[in-house]
Amino acid sequence: MIKSNKRLLIMLVTAILFLTIPLVAMQWTDEVQWDIYDFIVAGIGLFILAVIVELTLRIIKKKSYRLIILAFIILGFLMLWAEMAVGIFGSPIAGS
Repeated sequence: MIKSNKRLLIMLVTAILFLTIPLVAMQWTDEVQWDIYDFIVAGIGLFILAVIVELTLRIIKKKSYRLIILAFIILGFLMLWAEMAVGIFGSPIAGS
């Protein structure tokens, strides 16, 4: 149990580190223009992703199933992120 909690903590810290990338980029270029809501939405999304990955790792015992399920989870997250960022599918949640 301690190992799993440590893994979740590492994922959450990594999510925070990912959020520093646009924060630093905003200091160097005008190409990145995030406001507080962008950081909140991205943080919530990364937190939910970390929790879902952790639950998957705890529940699914067979490694081949884990890899397939985690690949679909991460692919789904990346597709959602891209849709919210640039609107690749043109849905109402598109950011552009």
